[in-house]
Amino acid sequence: MDKPLKDGRDGPAKANGARFPARYLPILDWGRSYGRETLTNDLTAAVIVTIMLIPQSLAYALLAGLPPEAGLYASIAPLVAYAVFGTSRALAVGPVAVVSLMTAAAVGGLDLASPVEYAAAAAVLALLSGLFLIAMGALRLGFVANFLSHPVISGFITASGLIIAASQLKHILGIPASGHNLYEILISLFENIGAVNWITLAIGASATAFLFWVRRGLKPALSKFGVKPRMADFLAKAGPVAAVAITTLIAWGFDLPSAGVAVVGEVPQGLPPLAFPAFDIGLWSELAGAAVLISIIGFVESVSVAQTLAAKRRQRIVPDQELIGLGAANVASSVTGGYPVTGGFARSVVNFDAGAETPAAGAYTAVGIAVATFALTPLLFFLPKATLAATIIVAVLSLVDFSVLKRSYGYSKADFAAVAATVLITLGFGVEIGVSSGVALSIALFLLKTSRPHIAEVGLVPGTEHFRNIRRHEVETNPRIVTLRVDESLYFANARFLEDYIYDRVARDKGVEHVILMCSAVNEIDGSALESLEAINERLNRMGVTLHLSEVKGPVMDRLKRSHFLDDLTGSVFLSQYRAVKTLSEVSADRIA
Repeated sequence: MDKPLKDGRDGPAKANGARFPARYLPILDWGRSYGRETLTNDLTAAVIVTIMLIPQSLAYALLAGLPPEAGLYASIAPLVAYAVFGTSRALAVGPVAVVSLMTAAAVGGLDLASPVEYAAAAAVLALLSGLFLIAMGALRLGFVANFLSHPVISGFITASGLIIAASQLKHILGIPASGHNLYEILISLFENIGAVNWITLAIGASATAFLFWVRRGLKPALSKFGVKPRMADFLAKAGPVAAVAITTLIAWGFDLPSAGVAVVGEVPQGLPPLAFPAFDIGLWSELAGAAVLISIIGFVESVSVAQTLAAKRRQRIVPDQELIGLGAANVASSVTGGYPVTGGFARSVVNFDAGAETPAAGAYTAVGIAVATFALTPLLFFLPKATLAATIIVAVLSLVDFSVLKRSYGYSKADFAAVAATVLITLGFGVEIGVSSGVALSIALFLLKTSRPHIAEVGLVPGTEHFRNIRRHEVETNPRIVTLRVDESLYFANARFLEDYIYDRVARDKGVEHVILMCSAVNEIDGSALESLEAINERLNRMGVTLHLSEVKGPVMDRLKRSHFLDDLTGSVFLSQYRAVKTLSEVSADRIA
């Protein structure tokens, strides 16, 4: 029996085996061992993430088509909710680029009359996403994420990053532009290029160059001047805040709004209002599909980051509980004026590197953001939108990874085709169609691979009891016995393929008396495959060939015993392939004698 994990750094104790309510409230697990040292580490991480999150929250709200305060609101209550229900010790929840873009695509397509209606629809989207995630968690459907091919998701995120970066160029240039895909955005930018505001361009280009330099060059530069690594890292993370402060002062000092420079304007001061999204069945039904897609993409991104960071500290997460944690975060966002949220890659890595030990770091970050909504919002009036656009561009370009195309092309042409198609569809038709295509391609890729399983004819390796592919190894075979190893579970999509393969093999060799299906790699046989085995058994019998099975796994055998297949089987079921070949060889030898 597995020993329960220790408290503290070893991750959620007992995980799936924990009793209610600790199973659904992980805070009751890590909270028992919370001490002064953990508090210090969590507070340090929270300060760093808060500094990073403030400009990002404002920028991602702009990307989602919402007022800037929505980004701040989505960074308060959701973080507290995840701290209570989430299992990752380092995941930082909040607005992220891809989900913000998907929110803009979903809500922007509703043709709403006012910004108030737009914000209300975004809150409904968060609520639907949260309820869907909680339902999946309650039903233990975390495994659904496994059906999404990682290369396909990488392709979608890469294409989304390009669309996001292109969509922010209008703020960098100070011109109007629109579009739901890369082609439309670029055409719109080209048509309005003559209206460039050169002051806005100077601010946006300078902020972008500064942020790129901060990300890659500031820390090494500070280290050369003797700044300690921890402080150098802290100052590098504070780069976006410096860009916000400097450009805001410039815009205020030179009254740049009068020169046509777009600024954030008035941002409401204080905590977000509490209000449950209005129940409008028409609106809910229009947003339901988008909510499902946002939930799945957000969960895949979040759980991937959480698992990666947990593994570095020998911790673990519980995917089903993560669904509940992320669902609770989205519900909390919906009732506090926010929009859909998930775990962010960059923020989570920063949170991890800063020493966060428990989800409480997220709750402390929420407190920091709440303080900012009281003290800092009046100072954001003159913040240029070009600075926020620069923040988005620098953040999302790190998501663009064309190397996935090269890697997938060298490893699997089918994977490459799926990734390339996802990238092109997303760029050409927008994120909603792109992510839907990515999901469909992931499933299609799985069906394609498993519908034509690898089937190897095997023989005995001399001097051993092992059987290997006759095309790869020097093996011993018996001309009267054909052994086929099926390297895939048998189900409706590949049952007919197996039938055709066996018939073709036996038809080529009139001397075959026995066919053995080596089932060591077969984990499941569904009803369609069972019918195919019955048909194979009957047809081989008419051809004078006996069908046998070997190395059938226990659960598969249990299922077969509940049918009449074993009663009708013309041959036998052998515990090992070696025993099957030895027995049948002796039978053939006796017949010849």
